[in-house]
Amino acid sequence: MTVGSTQASQEESREEGRKREGTMGCSLSGLNAFYDAVSGGGDVWINENRFRIVRQLGEGGFAFVFLVKEVVADGLARKKSINPSHISDDGTYAMKKIIIQTEEQLELVRQEIRVSSLFSHPNLLPLLDHAIIPVKGMQDGSLKHEAYLLFPVHLDGTLLDIAEAMQLKKESFTTITVLHIFRQVCGGLKHMHSFDPPYAHNDVKPGNVLITHRKGQPPLAILMDFGSARPARKEIRSRSEALQLQEWASEHCSAPFRAPELWDCPSHADIDERTDIWSLGCTLYAIMYGTSPFEYVLGESGGSLQLAVMNAQVKWPSGLNPPYPESLHQFVVWMLQPQPAARPNIDDIIIHVDKLITKYSP
Repeated sequence: MTVGSTQASQEESREEGRKREGTMGCSLSGLNAFYDAVSGGGDVWINENRFRIVRQLGEGGFAFVFLVKEVVADGLARKKSINPSHISDDGTYAMKKIIIQTEEQLELVRQEIRVSSLFSHPNLLPLLDHAIIPVKGMQDGSLKHEAYLLFPVHLDGTLLDIAEAMQLKKESFTTITVLHIFRQVCGGLKHMHSFDPPYAHNDVKPGNVLITHRKGQPPLAILMDFGSARPARKEIRSRSEALQLQEWASEHCSAPFRAPELWDCPSHADIDERTDIWSLGCTLYAIMYGTSPFEYVLGESGGSLQLAVMNAQVKWPSGLNPPYPESLHQFVVWMLQPQPAARPNIDDIIIHVDKLITKYSP
């Protein structure tokens, strides 16, 4: 499991591709004990439950993700704070450790916990348990924090991991598999968009979609990382508000999947959940071709990712055998409308993808 400037340079855009494992949230909830150091392979207590670190799965920024296994003492009750429907059969989970150095980072962590606790859907990654503990700085003795977040484990990796591996082998998903994966991402996003007011994920991309292979079934796809999720609807009524939104988006929304209105926001605009629809269109393209529809400009002299996005300059790869049907290309273009008002909503997209699944099912 790996937990992703309005004038972006090529360097910034490439960095976005490797961007944050995410700052994830927590409310202050005690860790009963912390048995030395994650680096030493000790045990970690998250509230009532004790976990042994098996190995590291990934890292990024100030976050580290570990495969952990629950340690259960004979005769003791188990997992008091974990929803029974999410208890692992073999006791393994993914645990994310976040090093928090500032009050701002601490608030971002708490924010994600608050947002994550709202959602309950089979295609959204559930946060099973969490704790934040204060720790003293190693050098100056100042008070820092560490957050521990517990999730189900998905060892097959993200859609990005799998797409990169398939590209190396010159493989691609079948049309029906593309549609099944995409439909599941849409299902999770619909849950978020159905709140009143709606929530936007704000960073839908292959690196935030976990994939689990299933024998005889399409892969299971689960949308994760709600560090950027916020109420979707925002009224922009001044240039300063527009610039503030652009600055926030440059930090929280990966550049190759970021909607045009988040690159260059008008001084009078109504932003809504259709920022996610743009990202969905980019993600559908990426399920097919392994990359965002705009990253080709990074290989061009003087190419501008922002201009390609603003003008919706999509290029379709050639040479794929068999090629994807034109109906999938048209589906992508439908979502990649530069004007948000012209984009479909999530219900429209689900109706359409269900029709395509019926059409292309064997």
